[in-house]
Formats: sequence, structure tokens, C-alpha cells
Amino acid sequence: MLEKVGRILKMADESNTAALAFICLDYNMAYSVVTTAEKMNTPVLVMLLPEHVEQNNAANVSGFVQMAKELADAVQVPIGVHLDHSYDYESVIGAIKKGFSSVMIDASTHPLEDNIAITKRVVEAAHLLGAEVEAELGHVGMAQDSDGKKTDFYTKADAAQRFCHETKCDSLTIAIGNAHGVYTETPHLDIQRLREINDATNVPLVLHGGSGIPHDQLEVAFRNGINKFNIGTEFLGVYYDAVKEYVHKMEGNDKPLKMLEVPMFVQERLCGYLEEKLKLSKF
Repeated sequence: MLEKVGRILKMADESNTAALAFICLDYNMAYSVVTTAEKMNTPVLVMLLPEHVEQNNAANVSGFVQMAKELADAVQVPIGVHLDHSYDYESVIGAIKKGFSSVMIDASTHPLEDNIAITKRVVEAAHLLGAEVEAELGHVGMAQDSDGKKTDFYTKADAAQRFCHETKCDSLTIAIGNAHGVYTETPHLDIQRLREINDATNVPLVLHGGSGIPHDQLEVAFRNGINKFNIGTEFLGVYYDAVKEYVHKMEGNDKPLKMLEVPMFVQERLCGYLEEKLKLSKF
């Protein structure tokens, strides 16, 4: 069933865990997330990353959100639909008007004062439209640039307290040693900093850059305030490997409509991965 993202994050907080949020390119990925969540009886979030629309032509915003909502309505487990990193007011509000009730504004590369001003403007408009807003403080950079080790990027508890108070954001993405993409070495989350941020704020905390963080660190992070956990690179890698496996399997096969078998083959592989991953979420 379609559920407000904020409600799912509240459920996660009450269960001392995190809801897993998966970047999805298309129906294969979204269908696999929703059906596996139903099988595991575990709430989950389906996410669209706007750059996959703008740069990769993988979907369109209104079509994606309607597809995800239809999938959610077909199951009994709570499913949230969320728009990931957006960087300006117009694109965020446009996505809300096209059907997203949960969005992210990422102004984390701006100075604190500007981040507060940009985020506050988005939150005020989004709330009037009935949508929830995730924001980012600190900066979750790129793993290949070792940004997860740059403590200047890390979120500070006192700044987080002020930021949440002034912007009225509904959830907050933080930087505590995490980064997007493929890590060049094992990341080490700053759990003490997480505890300080959690004590200083009253909103669900979000961890991006989930591909490659050891599960034991994640379990500790979930117990200390992380209520939403984003996974993209790893999930997309499983998709690619499934397609590659199918192509290899079909080498020399002269069936003219082999493409019709791709969706179910890929979905089976994605669901196998998701079953294991969702065990992290202790609802």
C-alpha cells in the first residue's frame, strides 16, 4: 500500500531501524523492490534520481511516480515513493506537482546560510502542497574521490540543530564518513558524531552512499538514529550483471524474440539480491 515516507520513517524509528530506499531506473527495478518487500513483509522506499531522467533518459518524472504508486497499491506492505537529489527550487516543486509527495532538496554544496535559505524556501512551498522534504547538511561526496574521509565534509551537530529548527525539514541527510559510488577502501562511519547529531535534532536521519558500507557498521548506525538508508550503485550493479548473464546465456540462440525473456530473468536476479538486503531492516 502506498504510504507517506514520513510515516514509514517514524515506523523505522519506533523499531530502532532504517527503511531501505532503492534507486530505481525502470519497471524491472521498482517491481522487484515492491514485490520483495511484500514477500519479506518489510516497508521500503522506491526512489527516482532526477539525473537518470535528465542525463540518461531512463524514465520521466510523472510516468515513474504513477508506475511506483500503482505497484504500491497492489501490495499490503507500506511502500513510499521518493525523489532523490534535486538541486533547485523549480525542479523540486515541479516534481511535487507531477505526483511526488516526498522530495529531496540538496543545497549542501552552498555555505550554511545559503543552504538554510534555499531549503527553507523549498520546505515552505512543499508543505503547502502536502509534500515532505529531505535536506542535506554536511556534504556526501563521491567515494572515488575519497570524500568519505574528508572530515571537513562531515555534518556538525550544532549546525544540524540550527538547520532543522530554521528550515523545518522533515528528514536530514548527514555526512559521517559515507560517500556516493564505489568506495576505494572500506569506509568507517563516525558513530559518535551520529549520536551527537541524533541527540541535537528531532527529525529522521538519512544515510546516503550505502553501497559498500559493511553490514555491522550499518546495524550500529540504524540503532543510533539512521532511519532511511539509500542504495543505488550496488543495486544498479546487480541489474547490469543480470543483463550480462542473460546475454551470455543466449549466445548462439537464434530465437527471434529473446528480448521478451529479459524482464523476468532480470527480476528474478534483482529479487534474490533484495531478499538478502532487506534483512538489514529490522521492522
